[in-house]
Amino acid sequence: MIRFSVIIPIFNRPDELRELLDSLTKQTVLPYEVLIIEDGSVNKSDGVVAEFAERLPVRYEFKPNSGQGFTRNYGFERATGDYLVIFDSDAIIPSHYFETVARCLAQNPLDAYGGPDAAHPNFTDIQKAISYSMTSPFTTGGIRGSKKNLGGTFHPRSFNMGLSRKVWETVGGYRISRMGEDIEFAIRIIENGFRTGLIPDAFIYHKRRTSFKQFFRQLQFFGRARINISRFYPAELKAVHWFPALFTAGLASVPIWAMVSPILFACAIGVFSVFSILVLVDATRKEKSLQVGMLSMVAAFVQLTGYGTGFVQEAIKRWREPRDFRETGVDVEYPS
Repeated sequence: MIRFSVIIPIFNRPDELRELLDSLTKQTVLPYEVLIIEDGSVNKSDGVVAEFAERLPVRYEFKPNSGQGFTRNYGFERATGDYLVIFDSDAIIPSHYFETVARCLAQNPLDAYGGPDAAHPNFTDIQKAISYSMTSPFTTGGIRGSKKNLGGTFHPRSFNMGLSRKVWETVGGYRISRMGEDIEFAIRIIENGFRTGLIPDAFIYHKRRTSFKQFFRQLQFFGRARINISRFYPAELKAVHWFPALFTAGLASVPIWAMVSPILFACAIGVFSVFSILVLVDATRKEKSLQVGMLSMVAAFVQLTGYGTGFVQEAIKRWREPRDFRETGVDVEYPS
């Protein structure tokens, strides 16, 4: 049996951690160890971790703030299992997770894997709408954790990811601490000849953000991260990554078309109306809720405009400062 070491970076979110740890106690196959790495938080989680000391093989470590990537490295260095599994703190893990992963790896060995995310039945309607938007083929969702990953080779993402000890020892962990650190890490794993893949049934419930304002800020961060990755790997910036920026520009231009040409204005309104209806119908069908479907229309616009504005902001910054970018990791707050 594979010994799974779970590594969870945490930053000022003890309440999130409590739900996550509770879900780990309910696994049909318990992890070998759970490492909670507190990344310089003011609102610490040591008390929450202590609540689970008798139900989980859990360890707590506190370190100065350096951001998610370097905090995961800190956990890698201290883990003793065969396979290192990373979760974000805003996750709930289904009880079959490790049993599913162990079975899949036995049948189809992978050096590193990723899994999808989903909305828990108890999530709020806004959380379900956000989850739909982040996994929808009508937004950028198909890029993250889909069965047919964009671009061929699967790039695991750090919200739900596992890697063998050999990968860690060979690749050396994260080189940047945020702004696309998981994509950069996945690229190097693949470049070193390791086999990666998606395990579709190894999904997690990902709470993400609880308001559209928080969601917009988070997606701005993701848009900036895509440009940051292109500083290291220019070829990774593909035409499809420009879609949210073009969507945002098109939406912003609608008032201009109203002044220039009634026909062009009507065409623009028609395009965005069709997009909204497609999202509404698909989300309502998948979530079996008209309310979630309507909120999903809002979430889709928030996602694309948030990503698009962050993408453009960082693209302008890169154009003005074309030099390679390296983070110091000082006072790094997790995207919220």
